[in-house]
Amino acid sequence: MSINYQERTGIITIETLHTMYQMRVDENGFLQHLYYGKRFSADDMTYLYPGYDRPCSGNPDEAYPSRMVSFNVFPQEYTGYGIGDFRINSLAVRNADGSYGADFRYVSHETGKGKYGLSGLPASYGTEEEAETLVVRIQDPVTKLKAELLYGIFAEKDIITRAVRIKNEGQQSVILDRALSMSLDIPFGKWDLIHFHGRHALERQTEREQLTHLVKKVESKRGTSSHQENPFIILCDRNAGEDHGACYGFMLVYSGGFTAEAELDQFDSARIVMGIQDDQFAWSLEPGGTFETPEVILTFTDEGFTGLSHRFHKIIRHNICRGKYQFAQRPVLLNNWEATYLDFTDEKLLALADEAAALGIDMLVLDDGWFGERNTDDRSLGDWFVNEKKIRCGLKSLVEQINAKGLKFGIWMEPEMINENSELYRLHPDWAFAMPGRIPTRTRSQLVLDLSRSEVVDYLYDRIEPLLRENNIEYLKWDMNRSLSDVYSATLPPERQGEVLHRYVLGIYDLMDRITTNFPDLLLEGCSGGGGRFDAGILYYSPQIWCSDDTDPIERLNIQYGTSFGYPVSTVGAHVSASPNHQTGRTTPIHTRAVVAMSGTFGYELDPGKLTAQEKDQIREQLRLFRKHYDLIQGGLLYRLTAIQEDTYEAWQFAAEDKSEALLNVVVTAPRANRPLINIRLKGLEPDGIYELTDESDGYYMAVPSEPPVKEWKKLFTGGALMFGGYTLPNVWGDYPAFQLHFRRIDG
Repeated sequence: MSINYQERTGIITIETLHTMYQMRVDENGFLQHLYYGKRFSADDMTYLYPGYDRPCSGNPDEAYPSRMVSFNVFPQEYTGYGIGDFRINSLAVRNADGSYGADFRYVSHETGKGKYGLSGLPASYGTEEEAETLVVRIQDPVTKLKAELLYGIFAEKDIITRAVRIKNEGQQSVILDRALSMSLDIPFGKWDLIHFHGRHALERQTEREQLTHLVKKVESKRGTSSHQENPFIILCDRNAGEDHGACYGFMLVYSGGFTAEAELDQFDSARIVMGIQDDQFAWSLEPGGTFETPEVILTFTDEGFTGLSHRFHKIIRHNICRGKYQFAQRPVLLNNWEATYLDFTDEKLLALADEAAALGIDMLVLDDGWFGERNTDDRSLGDWFVNEKKIRCGLKSLVEQINAKGLKFGIWMEPEMINENSELYRLHPDWAFAMPGRIPTRTRSQLVLDLSRSEVVDYLYDRIEPLLRENNIEYLKWDMNRSLSDVYSATLPPERQGEVLHRYVLGIYDLMDRITTNFPDLLLEGCSGGGGRFDAGILYYSPQIWCSDDTDPIERLNIQYGTSFGYPVSTVGAHVSASPNHQTGRTTPIHTRAVVAMSGTFGYELDPGKLTAQEKDQIREQLRLFRKHYDLIQGGLLYRLTAIQEDTYEAWQFAAEDKSEALLNVVVTAPRANRPLINIRLKGLEPDGIYELTDESDGYYMAVPSEPPVKEWKKLFTGGALMFGGYTLPNVWGDYPAFQLHFRRIDG
């Protein structure tokens, strides 16, 4: 059992393989946070907090007449509200009498094997052998508002999860104006905050700044987790780097608007809170009612960003993602979007299928434009019936013909959206978000369907279900191309409009759950204007998400770099697209595009008919090598070998956990005359092992000019030489050359 309770001291200790988490029920019934960090022989950490009389800090009645206890300095497991703690808080409550307040006291706790679940929300899962649950109950003795603090423990993975189940056990209704998933106080240390900001086509850019006495807020008010921020942050020691330093990671398993706030208080104690964004949030909690917050995944490591990333990668692959394609090799697809855009016929699609089959690609995906009268992007969203002016043979026949060529078939949809120029809007204009008496804001000529309404969710399922059942569709790309505005539901009373945004997210999860449950062999790929909803909530239903609409490989280096801090390669949708690139106009070798896209789910988004014979041969070789190294790329340990924009090249590596092989990837991002040699130190190898640079690496070398020829270079190395001396690349020139070198251990 990873959870220990000492009744005499009131201390509850959670232990994982390398971390320890401790809280205490004190003599007044307050639930005090004591410690979260590196594991050592369990001790009572109460000594860290000697009492002081802090001027201008109020004292609770239970401690009176002592002035040594104050919620304003007291490290807490979950904050109350309106009772003298003036730091950022995790809860805000309006009571029936008009007062604003919640004052919690410990009631009880219990432990159990296996992992708790959440109603209607995605969450990590675990068997009784790999996970445990701790439930700590605290309650306001006056209003009877109860909070069940939920902790999931994955001891071998060094992961602790947190969520809160709020119950109204009183006789009157209350309003939750804020209901966050966790609060964590870290009383000592000097910290930096890392977050991942961006915009459409430039998601998850890494930004690091010192935590100061200002409140730092990372949030999305857009109704989705957004392009602009990601629901994942890192708090790290100011000296932390890839391989050293204390790091805390916080990832919210939620796809709607969120907040992550960090504050250094007046006594230099850090507090982190995380959960649902509370703009336009107000949840009516009736007597007997329950509200569950989304889950936060936490970890701590003193091994820097690499150790932190490895823990998040493992928990997502093993305990968030589900279904047939959790570990199974996924098909390499050709998406028709950049080949045809909206201008296609069934003949064009079949010609693309012929090209794809000849190259050895596994699947053809039909993107936007197959439904309603969708010849331009201002019409027909919501009309999910086949446009037989384009697909004259009918969808079923098209799929059968493509299958006959040896290809699987996939399709694109944007279920959450509606155009005013659509049959659905003409029938149900009130199904779209719009405030009374106002013309709603349009984005991409589309409005948002109100998925907080069960009849809208039912309608969408009733359209999608026969499409999947009647046609052999094995992949569905679920897109969502705008943020939410004009949020108003025609079916809720005015006092409950603050529930709409969260109910919308619950509607998405309900629809995705129905589809994945009833079509378990379907590969669902999330998308939101690219990477605008790249979060662990979506990954619970969809094991991969389109990382960005920007497919320029040089731009993708930055995007995939930031993404890698929290999310594994197996979740990153990445394609080789046309050159010049359709987003930036940049020209890059097809080899370089493939090296970057292979650090993802891998696929193609171009017209193969426009490629040269040499490029087609390169694609065949890319497919062979990607499939050969699939398990290493998708399930190996990722190492970031260069910091973003650190130099004129970027390098990263995959290493097998048993240290048996490694794949080194390098892209030169800027040519230099008479440049210094590029020397890269590998990681994750056995120092005394003997590693061979395999023959297949020759092809990767020769994709760029080099002197002398590769075959004259050394082929055998010790792991120590590669890690501590490094590997020096040959001198190269030209635009954006790339290397992908495979090392295999040949001894023992």
